[in-house]
Amino acid sequence: MARIAIIEDDESIRSALSEMLQKNGHEPVVVTSFDRVVDATLEASPDLVLLDLNLPSLDGTVVCREIRSRSSVPIIVVTSRTGEIDEVMCMTLGADDFIAKPYSSHVLLVRIEALLRRVGGMAATTMSHSGLTLDVSRSTVTANGRTVELTKNELRILSLLMRSAGAIVPRETIMVELWDSDAFVDDNTLTVNINRLRQTLARLGVNDYLVTHRGQGYSV
Repeated sequence: MARIAIIEDDESIRSALSEMLQKNGHEPVVVTSFDRVVDATLEASPDLVLLDLNLPSLDGTVVCREIRSRSSVPIIVVTSRTGEIDEVMCMTLGADDFIAKPYSSHVLLVRIEALLRRVGGMAATTMSHSGLTLDVSRSTVTANGRTVELTKNELRILSLLMRSAGAIVPRETIMVELWDSDAFVDDNTLTVNINRLRQTLARLGVNDYLVTHRGQGYSV
């Protein structure tokens, strides 16, 4: 579980972000003290910051610069300001990622967790679901008393699906997890990777674990 600060003046967006984070095991911290937004954010000791640029008292680019000057906490800018200048400025000022509104909640979650993994913000290395135990640190999966090693892509796919257990994860979201983009990737390449993971799980005597939802994505 990660503690994630939300700096967003739109109440409906704040609520949606908080709900999404809670459903996925994180602790949202809503920052509404916009007259002292930097201090309030750092006082919350977050593991990651979600930052909007259009704030009521201080431009988000200034907030980004001030937070970065005082902390190494990861910052993801989530904004409707989609100009190239805004993105370049934010990344120059210390943001770690830039996501334009409107966005897919699944894609945002993947980007959050990918960034947390890079900075070591998530301590959990194992997860279990329906008799399957995944050890992320060892890149192994265990079931029925047997263990097999996963390839990098198999690990990423299974980890993403298990983190979202019970929900359909869109194909596009999985592509972002694997290749940091859903563009310029042959859709058949994802299908090949899914089938390889199925074959690996079958070696453990686990069949029909990955569920295909035609036209939507996959779930466990």
